[in-house]
Amino acid sequence: MDFFSGGILGSLLGGLFRLAPEILKFFDRKDERQHELKMFTLQTDLEKLRGEFRMEERYADHGIAQLDAIGEAFKQQGEADKKAWKWVASLSALVRPGVTYVLFGMYVAYKIIMVSYAIDSGAHWHEALVSLWTAEDFGMLNMILTFWFLGRTIDKYRGSN
Repeated sequence: MDFFSGGILGSLLGGLFRLAPEILKFFDRKDERQHELKMFTLQTDLEKLRGEFRMEERYADHGIAQLDAIGEAFKQQGEADKKAWKWVASLSALVRPGVTYVLFGMYVAYKIIMVSYAIDSGAHWHEALVSLWTAEDFGMLNMILTFWFLGRTIDKYRGSN
């Protein structure tokens, strides 16, 4: 019986020792797959960040190109003004302010008419004015003031650099 028990025990131990490297390889492969998955995830995140950076870079390049085009247009306009007769340059300089005055005058006329209609329909003049002055009106006034006053300051600042 000792011989038989020893043979079985030896066979079992031998089988376990032969199976041990395969078990270790299985766990090692599992760790490798987890590591590869983790590395793939990190590479994917890195490529995503690179793509976002490239898009931001393109937006910045596009913005710079637009500013360069606007600057070139101003230079060409200035050169054209120098070559044109004095009255043509003066007339050309009045186009943008003229359009602004006309549109602003139409806007003011519209608001006056709306206040008049509100008062004729029985509203108090104070309530009519308050209800007709909206956030959009404030935004439009802010835009006009920024264009005429702050825009010129920025242009002067850019010209001095």
